[in-house]
Amino acid sequence: MKIDRLMGILTVLLQSKQVTALELARRFEVSRRTISRDIDALCQAGIPIITQQGFGGGISIVEGFKLDKSVLTAAELGDLIAALRGIGSVGNETRIQRTLDKLGAGESAVISLPEPVVIDLASYYKTDLTAKIEAIKQAVLERRLISFDYYYSKGNDHRQIEPYFAVFKWADWYVFGFCTERQDWRIFKLNRLWNLLVTQTTFDLRDIPPDRRDFGNHWQGNHTLVAIFDKSVRYQLIETYGLDCYTETPEGLHFEVSFDNIDFYLSWLLSFGGKVKVLQPPELAEQIKTAAKNILKQYS
Repeated sequence: MKIDRLMGILTVLLQSKQVTALELARRFEVSRRTISRDIDALCQAGIPIITQQGFGGGISIVEGFKLDKSVLTAAELGDLIAALRGIGSVGNETRIQRTLDKLGAGESAVISLPEPVVIDLASYYKTDLTAKIEAIKQAVLERRLISFDYYYSKGNDHRQIEPYFAVFKWADWYVFGFCTERQDWRIFKLNRLWNLLVTQTTFDLRDIPPDRRDFGNHWQGNHTLVAIFDKSVRYQLIETYGLDCYTETPEGLHFEVSFDNIDFYLSWLLSFGGKVKVLQPPELAEQIKTAAKNILKQYS
């Protein structure tokens, strides 16, 4: 939008002593003619802009001119900038940078803010992840079904869902939506999801049950895990579930949690090796025994 570009140009001029029309055209991905019209529009709005022709010339703003940024406090602006940079780690970098420019958050920003918080939401598969999130955003906004191949412990399936959210939770990215095959709400991890396609088929929005909006329910359920952990892995339990997640006993750390996703907890428990013993449920304990026997065979 033109107003967005005008605000962006104004912010760049406030941050720079001088900039050329060619630099602005490249930055905002428009022609030099468009930049010239934008500069004229800013002048008509009362912004004191100076243009100098020839070698060493360029566009600048009268020294001392400042915009009122009092709408947000420095702390609020800092939080907003940190959040935007986090989204920028997996989003459209050009669009995010333009937004940061408007907030005066460039490298030579008018407002100098300390940055004690660094947020990086990307992963090893950043390029693929960014493309998936952009496609899901498009599908949600246009209410289009998405289809994909999904890989999990039992193999892989081809799924089609009505997407509602791209979700960052449990240190990973997911897509939440209504699965047309299962006729139920499901959540899928993006790093297990491939060959994503935004289809031409549209859908009508459904009311999401309140309990399904609580994405934490994905890990909770009708089963209860009871286990004894070695005291040496105390920090790992605290890291995941907090200080009050266990009871200290002579045998070790007594731990209980409700769950529904057996595959997740099987992988999690196996990561502790011989430093955990599952007491309940018995079927999970049997799966761990089987997995341990298979591991032993690999090295026999």
